[in-house]
Amino acid sequence: MTAGVFVVVVVLMISVFSFRRRSPDLGTPAERATFDTLHTASLAAPPLRDGLTPESAQLAIRHLRTLLGTPAVALADGSRLLAWDGEGVHHREHAQRHAAGVIASGRTSVLDAAQIDGDQPCRVLDCPLRSAVVAPLISGETVVGALIAYGGAASAALVRATGEVAIWVSTQIELAELDRSRTRAIEAEVRALRAQISPHFVYNSLAAIASFVRTDPERARELLLEFADFTRYAFRTGGEFTTLADELRNIERYLVLEQARFGERLRVRLRVAPEVLPVAVPYLSVQPLVENAVRHGLQAKEGGGLITLGAADSGADALIWVEDDGVGADPVLIGRILAGQSGESVGLGNVDARLRQVFGDRCGLVVETAPGAGTKVSFRVPKYAPGVHAGPPGP
Repeated sequence: MTAGVFVVVVVLMISVFSFRRRSPDLGTPAERATFDTLHTASLAAPPLRDGLTPESAQLAIRHLRTLLGTPAVALADGSRLLAWDGEGVHHREHAQRHAAGVIASGRTSVLDAAQIDGDQPCRVLDCPLRSAVVAPLISGETVVGALIAYGGAASAALVRATGEVAIWVSTQIELAELDRSRTRAIEAEVRALRAQISPHFVYNSLAAIASFVRTDPERARELLLEFADFTRYAFRTGGEFTTLADELRNIERYLVLEQARFGERLRVRLRVAPEVLPVAVPYLSVQPLVENAVRHGLQAKEGGGLITLGAADSGADALIWVEDDGVGADPVLIGRILAGQSGESVGLGNVDARLRQVFGDRCGLVVETAPGAGTKVSFRVPKYAPGVHAGPPGP
């Protein structure tokens, strides 16, 4: 073998070896089919998680047709056609009528050519739509729409496939409704917190500001600006999450106003790691804990006391705590508050419920207290959590 031929052979061997290394192992045909199906479903899921609307239906329907492999697919609700994808668009105007019977009965139906053609027989000689399988979309116990798969002769396999895809779509719609319900519940919890802030804190802050109007007008002006910024944040219309940095900034305003009232009786110590400041936390989740420490921990203590506010990096989580050296509380009472069996501290129970709703039970409040021993309230939040994004920054 000459040197030139040897070089060519070596180059070819290296090329073949490199090609084999770069070529992905796609597995058996069955494995590839499974991957393709799951990938297509993952593309259809995000828009459906926004609920059954014309916009979400239009984004998802192409992927649903890929799943079913039919010439055309439609989605309809009780009053209109939401989306159509595929051939035979001349049948589109009848799609809502095709869905109406199934939406009324809640049972899958198979339509023949005469039933899908409408009042006039289809005049397209080679029209691929000669039948339709119509399956209900159900959220809870309510039929909210229908999935329609159009094709040639309807087979038992297509009927089963359409029914299964309709069940999957229904699950996504139900999850969307659960997300909306959770959001409504959290918004209601936040409204309850705002109602709690409103009566006692607003009155006490304004009274403290008024006390400086004549003796120290400049201090009164500064406090009034702090009060305006605090209330703007507390009553903002933003997302349900904020950054820890914004939450702490608003707590600083709150404490400035409280210190104007308590003077040297209220001392504050911060122990916050800078790396956790960008972490997203539920809006108004830390401030109520500080307010609880002031009202229930230090207000009744002769001579006042110290509040420590801390946040630290804890692996995949941020650990946040508020501690006071005040009068403490009965652990049994705290347990009843967290279980929703007492109205003694709306803020404490409110924050605990919202943390558990968003992050799960492991992120609920942990309260360490005893009469005369002060109180420490802590919780943890994931530094990164799917679907959790901080809303607009505070003022």
